[in-house]
Amino acid sequence: MKTSHAIRQALALLLVTAAALTQAQAQALSADEQQLVAHVRRHTPDALRLLERSVLINSGTLNPAGVREVGALFGAEFEALGFKTRWVDMPADMKRAGHLVAERVGEHGQRVLLIGHLDTVFEKDSTVPPWQSDGSKVRGQGVSDMKGGDVIVLLALRALNDIGALQGRTVRAVFTGDEERVGSPAEVARAALVAAARQSDVALAFEGAAQDEQGQPTGTVGRRASGSWHLQVTARTGHSAGVFGRDGFGALYEAARILNAFQEQLREPELTFNAATIVGGTSAAWDDGQSQGTAFGKSNVIPRDAIVRGDLRYLTAEQGARARERMQAIVEQSLPGTRARISFHESYPPMAPTPGNMRLLARYSQASDDAGLGTVAAFPPGQRGAGDVQFVAPFVDSLDGLGAGGGGAHTPDEYLDIASIQRSAIRAALLIYRLTR
Repeated sequence: MKTSHAIRQALALLLVTAAALTQAQAQALSADEQQLVAHVRRHTPDALRLLERSVLINSGTLNPAGVREVGALFGAEFEALGFKTRWVDMPADMKRAGHLVAERVGEHGQRVLLIGHLDTVFEKDSTVPPWQSDGSKVRGQGVSDMKGGDVIVLLALRALNDIGALQGRTVRAVFTGDEERVGSPAEVARAALVAAARQSDVALAFEGAAQDEQGQPTGTVGRRASGSWHLQVTARTGHSAGVFGRDGFGALYEAARILNAFQEQLREPELTFNAATIVGGTSAAWDDGQSQGTAFGKSNVIPRDAIVRGDLRYLTAEQGARARERMQAIVEQSLPGTRARISFHESYPPMAPTPGNMRLLARYSQASDDAGLGTVAAFPPGQRGAGDVQFVAPFVDSLDGLGAGGGGAHTPDEYLDIASIQRSAIRAALLIYRLTR
């Protein structure tokens, strides 16, 4: 495939930008680290071409063939850097492609786990153009979420390999094939990732980079858990003339009492408990697979059924346990003639902003500052959605948001800032180098 004029312009811009590292900045780096920076700068155009090749392969989560094809493309890149690779298949009934695992094992330094994902939210029938570039930005399917992060991993590792810095070091990479729609059960879908974490000391995840309100680059030291709650209310039914009396309050008043008590009694920083849907009446049903419900009722009949589905997000396991306990207590305070029960499901565990995560961010920030790329702040945990790093955070110090700069993730306007590939790869290469010494 011929490289477009816009891409040629972008490559030229990258070469000009690379020359901007001043002598004063270089003095903050060791001789090996200066070599790393030079290698990243020299091979960034190759990374951009690899990104284009990967993005032109549709790899929506429900397109297993496409996910495997992207996995094979990146797997070959890992193998060229001396990594052993394997493909971890998922059970057929899970309807997911599986995951790419790559590793080099040694005896020196901290063991580092690198996390990416191969799938995107754009399925085979998506009308979003896969790749469009104006020379400074790329728009397309999964460019920043997160094939850009994947190529940043490979660009940083290429620099490390080229100067011999991976010899005797343990570096593992897990690129999952279903991050956007995790297969069920999650325990099976994330077994390979958790196993890699248990053999590692730190985890670095390459979801898209973000800036704070002042425009400062950030790293993610915490992400809130993502889960759900299901509320089922049943009540005595009868003629509406008996409501509040012999026949009680009905299912809808009880559901309203519970929801109002939630918002009055549970609100605290970093905790949300959105009530998303409610279906109620003389009879009601809900289909989780279709995310829709049906109800029947008349105004002169006390409603028997109410079904509520909601979302629950919290920053620490303790906060989650406290919220569930309080929600359960509220549910048990039933109005006359009603009975309610609530259940909870956690899809992603919390990634708490632990001291270990903060120390890892400090080392990343120092590497960035030493390379003349500025300090890196902590991104507010409550402002990021869920991600794969949360499955490993209970086991190792973790840092996320090390990928490409951009925006519009999951929308037709998703884009990647081309210059961010080089910046993020320099930071990553320096951090991995220092961790593995």
